[in-house]
Amino acid sequence: MTYNKRKEIEFLSGPLSRWQEFKYLFSVSRDLFRGIRKLHFVGPCITVFGSARFKRDHPYYKITEEIAAKIANLGFTILTGGGPGIMEAANKGARSVGGKSVGCNIILPNEQFPNPYLDNFVDMDYFFTRKTMLIKYSYGFVVMPGGFGTLDELFEAITLIQTGKLTNFPIILFGSTFYKEMIEFIDVMAKEGTISPQDRDLLFVTDDIDEAVDIIKEHTSIKNSLRPYNVHRPTNWLFEK
Repeated sequence: MTYNKRKEIEFLSGPLSRWQEFKYLFSVSRDLFRGIRKLHFVGPCITVFGSARFKRDHPYYKITEEIAAKIANLGFTILTGGGPGIMEAANKGARSVGGKSVGCNIILPNEQFPNPYLDNFVDMDYFFTRKTMLIKYSYGFVVMPGGFGTLDELFEAITLIQTGKLTNFPIILFGSTFYKEMIEFIDVMAKEGTISPQDRDLLFVTDDIDEAVDIIKEHTSIKNSLRPYNVHRPTNWLFEK
């Protein structure tokens, strides 16, 4: 699969011909289908977000490894964006304890490759379809320090919780110093009335690994057993293995 920058630029540039719009719609549908098909049997996930730019010797890389390992020991699949940095650290942590490690990779012009600690992964063409997959199969988020992409994913999830589209879905913000100014701005929004005061409580802010894991245990709602259609019984006519 190769990155096609031109088709996104053309689509976002304004109205196109009906045929071009239809082709783009079909491409988006195919991207969603690929993600759903690939991730249907991964099990209940906790998604870990964070910067792709942190190297393996960075303190947050090592912290993420430990958090992911402990969450994987709870029985969750660790789901990430599949790339380097924090994503790699989370997948590596899950792999280190024999947990499930899955990635939802994005095709970019600089060729982001899936990290080597994935048991399974899917390549996605579009950021918005990828975000849908990362939320759809997750029961909670751990948000490590990151950049624009991390904040995009964070605030989309918060909006879904605020509007009742997601329930029993904890979001753990790890790194109180890193996110200090952002939390202060959220307090400003609450003061000005652009969000409700209780919306501030949609985030759990911590610097403690064990506390983060305890929040997952206490605030994540999982049914006792997977639904029948989530049980991995391959369907021959869908060419599943």
